[in-house]
Amino acid sequence: MTLKIVFSILVCFVIVSGCISGLDTAKSNLQFTSSPSGAEVYINNQYRGSTPCTISDIETGNYTLEMRYPGYQTWSTGISVSSGSSNFYAALTPLLSQQPQNITPQITTPPVKITVQASRDTMIIGNSNSFSGTCTGCDSVELTLFGPGYYEQGVSLDQPKTNSVGSWSYTWNPGYSIQSGHYTLVANNPDKTTSDRVEFLVVGGGVVTIASSSYSADKGDTLKFSGQCTTGAHNVVLVLYGPERFSSGIELGTISVTADNSWSFKYTLDTSIPTGIYTMYAYDIPTTASSTTQFTVGFV
Repeated sequence: MTLKIVFSILVCFVIVSGCISGLDTAKSNLQFTSSPSGAEVYINNQYRGSTPCTISDIETGNYTLEMRYPGYQTWSTGISVSSGSSNFYAALTPLLSQQPQNITPQITTPPVKITVQASRDTMIIGNSNSFSGTCTGCDSVELTLFGPGYYEQGVSLDQPKTNSVGSWSYTWNPGYSIQSGHYTLVANNPDKTTSDRVEFLVVGGGVVTIASSSYSADKGDTLKFSGQCTTGAHNVVLVLYGPERFSSGIELGTISVTADNSWSFKYTLDTSIPTGIYTMYAYDIPTTASSTTQFTVGFV
């Protein structure tokens, strides 16, 4: 009897240990507020939103928290994140203190303002993207790029100078060593009191595939075409080539790519479609990859 009890306890201990070891890494629910509201929240120098905001994908651990607001000193502190909910509040301090009495105040300069824009909303891997903008009240801007892979935590690109009218420009040419996905370029003044950002999409470096539900059909039949698009593009285009009026190709439509990189399209052959061999051509937008498949009509 004693051996059975001991054995039962050991089995329970193994089951509980296995359950505990299988738990996912704990994440927290963090709420951020500030005075004034609208401060930019940076965690480990990565922009996460503006106050008031809630972030729920932070794993437990130690981080550097910053809140930035134009005309105010950057508020920074180290935080220790544990599981559960936590609130963080910052009372930001204006950059300019009150003028002493009996002293004639100096003429204040206009507040620093930064703008940034991209020459391409969608960039193909292997190409470059040019960024430009203005910065009033500063002699240079700091450019930091956030995106997938190497750029996940933000990478400082350059600190271009402004010209006599406050304009600046920079060309980013990463070659083929980047991943497809969404990117954000943040432009700050050197004091990091104000910023602007622009988002763009990088596509390429993947494939487009296509397959038909049948490679032999009759007039009036419905065929399903499906495949994968791993280039990072949001859409693929289908063009049908064949005899007579299809000889120059007829675009059938633009198909959305789902979150798992798949796509599908159903096409019903009308009763007047000519007999012959057809080619369905699929490519992404912009054209970085393509694929084809063939089927026959009227030979069933």
